[in-house]
Amino acid sequence: MSTPSSHRATAESIHRRTGRTFHLATRLLPERARDPTHVMYAFFRVADEIVDDPEPESTTAQRRELEALRAEALGERDPTSDVMKGFAAVRNEHDLDHREIEIFLDAMAMDLERARYDTIDDLDDYLRGSSVAVAYLLTDVFAADLDPAVRPHAAALAEGFQLTNFLRDVREDVRKYDRIYLPREVLHRHGVTVDDIESLRFDDSVAAVIEDELERTESLYRNGVAGIPHLPEDVQFGVLLAAVLYAEHHRLIRQNGYDTLASRPSLSRPRRLAVTARTWYHWRRTRDPEAVFEAVSAISPGEPDAADSDSSSQGETTQVTNAGSTQSESNFPRPMHSARRTVGRIRTYFGTRSE
Repeated sequence: MSTPSSHRATAESIHRRTGRTFHLATRLLPERARDPTHVMYAFFRVADEIVDDPEPESTTAQRRELEALRAEALGERDPTSDVMKGFAAVRNEHDLDHREIEIFLDAMAMDLERARYDTIDDLDDYLRGSSVAVAYLLTDVFAADLDPAVRPHAAALAEGFQLTNFLRDVREDVRKYDRIYLPREVLHRHGVTVDDIESLRFDDSVAAVIEDELERTESLYRNGVAGIPHLPEDVQFGVLLAAVLYAEHHRLIRQNGYDTLASRPSLSRPRRLAVTARTWYHWRRTRDPEAVFEAVSAISPGEPDAADSDSSSQGETTQVTNAGSTQSESNFPRPMHSARRTVGRIRTYFGTRSE
């Protein structure tokens, strides 16, 4: 039987299966934001999977399916799935901006028509729909009366997340979808051709392209994190953790010599949990998003301090300072308790603080 609880469960399952990094951060949002975020992520994923179908019947069929999804998303047609029923409820409850829904779906349609980008500005036009619209919809859920001045920070962080995905997924995007999200102007600056990327030929020039794009992406993260203090306090840690976790991919990319053409860097479960624990530890000390990001993220790695390395007699995972080092994955500190226990303890902490 289709019920609101089943709609949320379906959405959470999709989120857990297809977006492990963001899912972990979402679990640490308060319930008022957590459930809608799962639902919205599932909607974004459904749209993404329509255009990412590796064996579509035809591009025309994909467009037709996307337009049907658009009609359901805007409330012009009754929802036909648990995900869209859940999205309809979130849309109505939070009065989501229909224009932003349209802009997002327009960007998804763009993936059916365009697979190369000449300039950074061209790519930014795509990001306006694929990531910025997503950020605006989520901030409407987090804080309906948010100061408009915060929106540029939300946009910057969303663009940073998306660019991290692009840099991480170069190989997959080329091989599975024949898409390249590295602008030609950046390639040409380093003497790299589109054919080099299509052929997955890696050399020092390609490494310089990836390094350039990482640096551009990291400036967006810093801008984005600067806006977190203006969000409601109960969502700040979850948003900050998402930024820290996504930025952790940059550490892996650098460790691999910027070669994302040979393989796709991926955060292991122990690594995600260790980074989460370290971020939480610093958050408890300062509750300052920018200071915590500076201390623990791969973008602005801080120096471990003595307090970071104190281990409790019960063997709890507090020795997570190496989350900021450039050691191999095999030597990365392994949390000694489950993901559920880690998240549960942090949730308990926030619940206690909010009483």
